[in-house]
Amino acid sequence: MTSSLTCGIHHLGLAVPDLDEAERFFVEGLGWSVVGRRPDYPAAFVSDGAILLTLWRIANPASAVAFDRRTNVGLHHLALAVTDEAALMTVFDRVSQYPGVEIEFAPEPNRPGASTLHFICSMPGGIRVEFATLNT
Repeated sequence: MTSSLTCGIHHLGLAVPDLDEAERFFVEGLGWSVVGRRPDYPAAFVSDGAILLTLWRIANPASAVAFDRRTNVGLHHLALAVTDEAALMTVFDRVSQYPGVEIEFAPEPNRPGASTLHFICSMPGGIRVEFATLNT
């Protein structure tokens, strides 16, 4: 068996049409912290203490083309873990009320008979985000 040459994700970069709006979603909507900014890039770096995201504003939001998960190569969605069903419901209640969020489906098992529950939404700017309970 071959040993992996990597040990996890260092950070994940998301290209967003509105940097302030995306930053607010993670900070106000999910309770993350801003850990850095690069106004010249322009980018913001946010973290929940375990994950680091780079939010990078695209050059021309007016001419942006929305990602189509069925036809484009790229990030299909970002999946974030929550501890349990109660935490999932708290996140669902909070993000479903957040301005600009579109809920794709409400919390449900990720497959028939599964103990893992999840839901998917689109954050402001259109990136799909999944929230899923940890397997216990």
